[in-house]
Amino acid sequence: MNDLSLSTLDGGQTKVAAPAVEAFAAQLRGTVLLPTDPSYDATRAVWNGMIDRRPGLIVCCRGAADVVGAVRFARDHGLLVAVRGGGHHIAGNSVCDGGMMIDLSLMKSVRIDTSAKRAWVEPGALLADVDQETQAFGLVVPSGINSTTGIAGLTLGGGFGWTTRKFGLTLDNLVAADVVTAAGQVVRASLGKHPDLFWAIRGGGGNFGIVTAFEFQLHAMGPQILSGLVFHPFAAGESVLKAYRRALETAPDELTCWVVMRQAPPLPFVPAEWHGKEVLVLAMCWCGDPAMGEKAAAPLRSIGQPIADTFGPMPFTAWQAAFDPLLAPGARNYWKSHDFSSLSDGAIAILLDGIAKLPGPECEVFIGHVGGAAGRVAADATAFPQRNSHFVMNVHARWREPAMDEACIGWARGLFDATRPYAAGTAYVNFMPEDELDRVETAYGGNYQRLVEIKRKYDPSNLFRMNQNIRPVAGLRAA
Repeated sequence: MNDLSLSTLDGGQTKVAAPAVEAFAAQLRGTVLLPTDPSYDATRAVWNGMIDRRPGLIVCCRGAADVVGAVRFARDHGLLVAVRGGGHHIAGNSVCDGGMMIDLSLMKSVRIDTSAKRAWVEPGALLADVDQETQAFGLVVPSGINSTTGIAGLTLGGGFGWTTRKFGLTLDNLVAADVVTAAGQVVRASLGKHPDLFWAIRGGGGNFGIVTAFEFQLHAMGPQILSGLVFHPFAAGESVLKAYRRALETAPDELTCWVVMRQAPPLPFVPAEWHGKEVLVLAMCWCGDPAMGEKAAAPLRSIGQPIADTFGPMPFTAWQAAFDPLLAPGARNYWKSHDFSSLSDGAIAILLDGIAKLPGPECEVFIGHVGGAAGRVAADATAFPQRNSHFVMNVHARWREPAMDEACIGWARGLFDATRPYAAGTAYVNFMPEDELDRVETAYGGNYQRLVEIKRKYDPSNLFRMNQNIRPVAGLRAA
């Protein structure tokens, strides 16, 4: 092994002697990968194909001791650090150029205590891993909508999906966490231990340390649920969205219905004549008593004249994976997102105009239906502040060829700007691309200053800066 030239926190380079790297690697249960290793490229790859960064070294951790060792090595050498869990974040912050990538993807253990309704989850686990274990016992951790999402990033930034309205955000169900701080120490964060850190990691992202274990509260649900998709012609979009809005006014917490607007993919339950044409899809999930679900979903299913209706009983694990084929890794992706307190007529008109101008067959807009239990938590109870938002809009530009970058990114930004007057002004950090660092303070609102103070306490040098960064000192350089 030759000496390594690695990127530093101050934007420069440092030389790390080969014997120091070899001694560090010898202490690990996991491995250290260099750019010359055969598995380097596969390990550094993340979900968003636009992100192509090359770390100077990758530390593939097998446990908390490896994470501690990696943090101390990075701290001692002043290295730029990125932390990878599931690698699904739109901004690609789990990989850096030239520095150290701390890879947690091998740490996938999920342990269930059915009597206490608790799950202990390592940070490399994907939602599919968590659901596979919890659903075996008819239990669930409230999480997202795509089974390939990493549980760590989802939780630290918020976490909402099909069960949020009934059981709250993923972070609302976090009981405790083991955190490796920037000082290389492992601390237990909970309401009773390091409560300031526990408050901060529930929404503050990866700014405060590396979580090596999550303890979640579990809820009884499944393994069978009622869910499915109802497809409508895009020409009926305005009337469908307004009827959708009315139906949700009386929807119980057990019912969640998202809207997806895009070109219809060639799915077997969509009539072939609709493939490739613009459609509006109501994606519904009922997480309560199955006997009551058909009645609760009826107002939504009776809207208009659907092209297809697949609502019915299915395993929750299958529903969680339903959108996976449309969100497979490797494509180029760019997101722009707003929170909405209500879905106004003005916003509806602009969204429909945007869908009429889709720049590619994989581009879409979805509207997440939230509120419910998540909205009954005080804004300052956790770092996650946007409790009043009833809807989350995400403009998802997705394409394959770099030549389409300008058109797809421009479309997403244009629709984001046009809908801004109807938005709540907050933002969901897990949906923010890498060019939105200027929105971080706004995203946290009245919680931001407290986050700065906690960041200053636990990470004063901003070691953990590859994220939607909360800077401990005004003017401190972020990655």
